[in-house]
Amino acid sequence: MQAQYCDNYYANSLNGTTDYPRLEGEHQVDVAIVGGGFTGVATAVELAEKGYKVAIIEANKIGWGATGRNGGQVTGSLSGDKALLKQLVPKMGKAGEDFVWNLRWRGHEIIKSRVEKYGIQCDLKHGHLHTAYKPSHMQELEESYNEAVERGMGDDVTLLSAAQIPDYLETDIYHGGVLNTRNMHLHSLNLCIGEARAAESMGALIFENSKVLDIQHGATPAVITEQGKVTAKSVILAGNAYHRLGGMKMKGMIIPACGGNVVTKPLGDEVASQINPKDLAVYDCRFVLDYYRLTADKRLMFGGGANYSGRESRDIRAELRPGIEKTFPRLKGVEIEYAWSGMMGIVVNRIPQLGKLSDNVYYAQGYSGHGIGLTHIIAEIMGDAVAGSMEKFDVFADISHIRLPFGEWVSGQMMAAGMWYYGMLEKLR
Repeated sequence: MQAQYCDNYYANSLNGTTDYPRLEGEHQVDVAIVGGGFTGVATAVELAEKGYKVAIIEANKIGWGATGRNGGQVTGSLSGDKALLKQLVPKMGKAGEDFVWNLRWRGHEIIKSRVEKYGIQCDLKHGHLHTAYKPSHMQELEESYNEAVERGMGDDVTLLSAAQIPDYLETDIYHGGVLNTRNMHLHSLNLCIGEARAAESMGALIFENSKVLDIQHGATPAVITEQGKVTAKSVILAGNAYHRLGGMKMKGMIIPACGGNVVTKPLGDEVASQINPKDLAVYDCRFVLDYYRLTADKRLMFGGGANYSGRESRDIRAELRPGIEKTFPRLKGVEIEYAWSGMMGIVVNRIPQLGKLSDNVYYAQGYSGHGIGLTHIIAEIMGDAVAGSMEKFDVFADISHIRLPFGEWVSGQMMAAGMWYYGMLEKLR
C-alpha cells in the first residue's frame, strides 16, 4: 500500500509530488540514510556534494513525518541552549559560548544557500517577532536583544515596546517583543522535496514506502527492508520520533510528543495585512507557546501545545481556535480548513542527540520542536563526521543525557507532569 501525506496545508500546496520507487533487490552505496525527513535529506545533500554515493530509505514519503507537519519557522532559538552552555562552558570556556551562538544561525545560512543554489521554491521569507506574553517576559527578551547586539546583530534586531506592537500585529495581548529580520519562515515540505531532488540530481538513490526492518552492523553495515537491502560503508539513522531501530542502546532517549497546527481559509489581502502587516512569523515566551505566520496565499497558520500520550487523535481545531480568537479578535469564527498533528522528538534536556551505535552506524535525533534550522545544522555535522571531520560531532556525542527508565507511555506521563510544573511556574512569573 502506497503511503500518503497527512491531509494538511503543506500536502495540498506542493509544487509537485514525489514518486520514488520502493526498495527492491540489493544496492551498494557509500552511505545509507534511514529517514526521508529534514535530517536525512539534508544530510544526503551534504554528502552528495562531497562526492559520496548516498541512498535514502524512507518508510513513507519524503517529508512525511514532522518535516511536513511543522509551523514553518526557522529561528535562532537553539533547543536546549542553556543546558548546552552548562555542559560546554566548564570544558571549553568562551569557546563553548561561541560554539553555541554560532550554531544558532548556521541553519539559516545553509537553508538560504541551498534554496538559491538549487532554485527551490518554498516561499522563503524573512522576519520574525518573539513576543512577551507577560510583562515579566520582557527581561528575557531584553537580555536576548542585548546579546544579539553584542554579537554584531544590531542591524537584524529591534526591541519593541508594548506600544509598538500594533504596528506589527493587530493584537493587544503582548507586552513587547524582539523583531528579528535574520529569522525566516517557509513551506517546509516544498523545501524538503526540493532538497531531495537536489540530492537525486547528484546521484543519490531515494526509496519511498520502504520500511526498514533491521540494521546489520559490521565492517559493511546494511539496511534491510521487506523486499530489499542496501549495503554501505556507513549508515545514519535519521528517523527522529518515527523509528525504533536503535534497540536498547536508544531506549528512553527521546519521547514522542504530539504537536498540532491549523490553517484557516484564505483571509484575503486586506484582512491579512490588517492582522500581520509585515508578514512576520511569531511566537511568544511561554514554556508551552503559540506560534503562527501567514502562508503565501494569505491564510493564518497557527500552532501550539503538546501532549505526551503517543497518540495523534486530538480535536486540534477546538484546542487551537481559542488562541487564534484571543490573539486576533477579528478572526472570531474564522473557518479552519486544515488541522493536523505530528510527532516531535523531545529530549529531557532539549539538546539534540548525536552518537554511534557501532563504529560506522550513526544516529541523529531529538530537536524538541526546533527542527527546521537544527536539522540542517546537524546534517552538516553528520556529513563532516562521515567524511572524517569529527570535531563538532564529538562535542554533541560527549553531552550527558538523561535516559528515562520506563516505557514510552510512562515516560510521556513523566514529561507531561514536568510540563505541568513548568506551566505552573510560568503562571507565577
